[in-house]
Amino acid sequence: MFVSKMTLSQSGLFGQIDDLQDLTFIERPIRRSLKTAEEIDKLTVDEDLNDIERAVYLLSSGQDVQRASVIVNLPNLVRQNPAETFRRVVPKVREVLHVAGADMQLAAAGSFLTILQDDIVLIQTHTHSILQIVLLNLDHRDTVVGNAWLETLLSAIDALPKETIRQEILSPLVSKAQLSQSVPARLASCRILGKVASKFESSVVKKDLLPLVRSLCQDVEYEVRSCMCRQLENIARGIGLDHTKAVVLPELVELARDEGSTVRLAAFDTIINLLEMFDSDDRTRVIFPLVKTFCEKCFKADEAVLASLSFQYGKLCHGLSASFTDEQHLWFLEFYKKLCCLGLQHENGHCESQPYPLELENKYALVRRNCAYNFPAMVLFADSNHFLSELYRTFSSLCHDPEISVRRTAAEGFHEVVKLLGPNVHYVHKELITLLQDDSLEVMDALLNHLQETLELATSRGEGAGPESKQVNVPDLVPALVAAEQKAASSLRWRVHEKLLQRYSCLPRVISGDQIYFRFLQRMFSIITTNNVLPVQREAARTLCVFLRYNRKQEQRQEIITKIMQELAQGRSYWNRLRFLDLCEIAIDLFSKSYFCKHFLIQALELVNDPVANVRYKLCHMLPRLRSTIRLPADKHLLQQLEFCVRKLLCREKDKDVVATVRKTVLELDKMDITEPISEHFSLLQYHKRHERDLLDQKKEKEETLLLEMELLERQQNEAKLAGEKHTEKKRRDSKAGISGSKGMSGSTSGATLSTSAGKEMRRAKLARSRSLSSHPSTTKMANSDKTLKVKESGSCPGSGKSSIIPINDDALRSHHFNVASSSSSLSPTPSTSSMPVLIRSNTSSSVDHRTNGSKDTQSRKLTIQRKSNSFGMQSGRE
Repeated sequence: MFVSKMTLSQSGLFGQIDDLQDLTFIERPIRRSLKTAEEIDKLTVDEDLNDIERAVYLLSSGQDVQRASVIVNLPNLVRQNPAETFRRVVPKVREVLHVAGADMQLAAAGSFLTILQDDIVLIQTHTHSILQIVLLNLDHRDTVVGNAWLETLLSAIDALPKETIRQEILSPLVSKAQLSQSVPARLASCRILGKVASKFESSVVKKDLLPLVRSLCQDVEYEVRSCMCRQLENIARGIGLDHTKAVVLPELVELARDEGSTVRLAAFDTIINLLEMFDSDDRTRVIFPLVKTFCEKCFKADEAVLASLSFQYGKLCHGLSASFTDEQHLWFLEFYKKLCCLGLQHENGHCESQPYPLELENKYALVRRNCAYNFPAMVLFADSNHFLSELYRTFSSLCHDPEISVRRTAAEGFHEVVKLLGPNVHYVHKELITLLQDDSLEVMDALLNHLQETLELATSRGEGAGPESKQVNVPDLVPALVAAEQKAASSLRWRVHEKLLQRYSCLPRVISGDQIYFRFLQRMFSIITTNNVLPVQREAARTLCVFLRYNRKQEQRQEIITKIMQELAQGRSYWNRLRFLDLCEIAIDLFSKSYFCKHFLIQALELVNDPVANVRYKLCHMLPRLRSTIRLPADKHLLQQLEFCVRKLLCREKDKDVVATVRKTVLELDKMDITEPISEHFSLLQYHKRHERDLLDQKKEKEETLLLEMELLERQQNEAKLAGEKHTEKKRRDSKAGISGSKGMSGSTSGATLSTSAGKEMRRAKLARSRSLSSHPSTTKMANSDKTLKVKESGSCPGSGKSSIIPINDDALRSHHFNVASSSSSLSPTPSTSSMPVLIRSNTSSSVDHRTNGSKDTQSRKLTIQRKSNSFGMQSGRE
C-alpha cells in the first residue's frame, strides 16, 4: 500500500512538473513581444523639446502609435498655441494622412471636428486649411473612412458661418455633383445639399441649390436618386410652401414611381414627413392616389418595403385623415387589418404562422410588430366608439400572435389603448388577462412598465356609462396577478420580479383589502424570508408595508404586525432580522411617527441585544432615523430607551466595526435637537423644512385616524343591517305562522327602525368627514365638503397653538403617496395646497349585503359607488 501511494504521488508530482514546463512555453512569446533596447531608443524623445517641437518630431520620424497620439492631442495644441500649431503641425498632419491607416484617419476626423466646433479657434485662415483637408479625404478609398470625414463636415456646417460655407463647401460641391464624379462623391453631395439648405434663405436655395437637386434626382444610379430623395424634406423646408408645391412635389411624384424599390420607399417616407406642407387639394388629388397605389403594389410584390410602410402607417393615416372621404377612410382601415394578419392563419380563434421561408417569415413578423406599435394611433384614427366592430379582432390577434416581439410591442402600448377606450375599456379585459399570463417574461416585463396606470384605468372605468358597461372580472384578475408573480419568481430574471413587486404596491386601489390579505400578504412574507435576492426582498418588504398602510380592518392589521414581529423581528435567522430593519426604514416613510413608535420602535431597539454583529451594525446606522420619530414631551420614555440602547452599545460592544459606527452615530445624535427650539442659529430654511415635515406627519396621522373611524362606522352599519334583517326575517316568519300580536311586533320593529335610522344619521355625519379617503379628487358634490373638523395639533409643530381648524375636503385629506419620502421634499407648507391621493378601493361589506339591502341603505351604496369610480392620482415610485 505504501509503495502504491508513493507511486501515485510521484506521478502526480511529475504531472505538475510537466504543467510547469507548459507554462514556460506559454511565457516565451510574451517575453519576445516586449520592446528591445533599440526599440525603446527609437520611442524615446528629448525632454527639452516643447509641445510643438515634440509634435513635429513625432509626426516626421515617430512610430504610428506616436503619430496617432499627436493627432488625438491636436485640439489641445490648437487651444494652447493656435498660430504655431497651424503653421508647423497641421501641414505635417496633412502629409501623414496620405499614407495613414484607417485608425489614424478616424482619429484625425474626430480631432478636426472638435477644432471646427471650437469658437475660440474659428479663424478664417485656419478654417480654410482644415476644410481643405476634410474635403480632400471625402473621396478616401475606404468607405468607412470617407463616411467619417463626411460626418465631420456635416457636423461642422452647423458651427460655420454662411460665407465660409458658400466659399469653402458650395464651390467645390458643384464639381463633385457631376456625373463624371464617383458614386460616393455624388452621395456625399446629396447629403451636403440637404444639410446646407437650412443655412440659407429660400431665394438662395432656389437659385443655387435646386439645379443640383434636380440633377441628382435624375441620376443614373438608383443609390444617388434614393439619397437625394431623402434630402428633399430639408430642401422643401428651406424653400417654403409655395416652391415646395411647384418644385418638390413633382419630383416626389416621379420618384414614387421609380423602378427601384429603395427609391420608391425614400419617396414614400419623404411624402409622409411633408404631409403638413401640402394643402387639402394636393392631398386629395395627388397624395392619396399615389399612396394607395404604393400600398397595393407593396402588398402584392414588394415585401422589402412593407416594413417601412407598416412603421409609418399611423403617421400616414393621421396626416391624411382630414382629407379622407368615408370610403377612403374605410380602405386604409381595412388595409391595416391585412397588414396585422400578414403571414398568419386563423384556426379555432388562434393565430398560427403559415409555413414560409425563414427570411420572409421574419419580414412578416416585423410588419406585424410595427402594426402593434401603431395600434394606439389606429384606435384614434378609427374612433374608440367603433373599436368593438372595427379593431377588436385585430387587437386580439396581436395579443395572441405567435411571435414574442409582436406580443411584447402590444403589451408596451396597452396602457395607451386602455386610455383611448375610456368607458369601453371592458372590451380588452380578456386581452389584459392574456398578457398577464403570457408564457414569455419579455411580454410581462413590457406590460409592467405601465401596469399601475393600466390596472387603474381598467378597473375604474365603465360606471354609469350604459347598461353594457361593466368592471373587470376580479376573480380572473387576481389569479392572473398571482400567477405572474410566481412565474417571475421561478425565473432567473430577478429584476423583472423586483419590478413586478414594485408595481403591485398599487393593488390597494385596484382590488379589495380581503383579496390582498388572503392572496398576496402571505406571499410577501414568503419572499422576504426565503428569497435569495436582496433587492427582491426589500421590494417585497416595501409592498408589504403599503398593504399594511392601507388595510381597512383593524384585526387584519394587527395580525400583519404580529406576524412581522414573529417572523422578522424575532426570526431565528439573522437575515430575517436584518430585513425587519429594512422594513422599519420603509415604515418610517409610510407611517406617521406615532404609529411607528407604537408598533415598530421598541422591537427595533431590542435588537441591540442581537447576538449577530451585522444586525447591531445596521441598527447603529438607523439610530438617527429612529430618533427622528420620537416627539417630546409625549415620547419621553421612548427617548430614554433609545439613550439606554446607545449606552449599552458604548459599554458592552466588542465588535470593532460596530464600535466605530456607534461613535459616529453618537456625534450625529448630539447634533440632533428633538425639542426643535427656535434659536438664533436656526435658519429660516431649516424652519420651513421642519414645518413641512410636521405637516406631512399630521396628514399621515390624520389619515390613519380616519381609517379607524371608517372601519368603526362601517362595522356599526353592518351590525345595524344585520339587526334590521333579523327583525324583517322574524316578522316574515311570524306573519306566515299567523302569530297573534303581529301589530304590536310591527310597532316595536318600526320603533327599532326609527332608532336605527336616527343612529345612522349621526354616524353618517361622522362618515362624511372621512369620505375623502375614498372619493375621487374631482368629486365636488360632497355632502359635507365645506365643513371643517377641529383637530388637535401635536406639540412638535413649530408655531402651532393648542388646536386649529383644518377644512376636511378632497384636497386637504388626500393621502400623500405610497412612498411618502419621495414626495416629502416637494410638499407645500400649507395643508390646502398639498394633494394626498387616495390609495384605498376596498369594500368591507360582502356582495351579498349589497344585493339584499337594496334601498335600505342608500348612503352606504353611494359611498361604494364613489369608491369604485375613483381615479386616484398616485404614483408607486420607489424612494
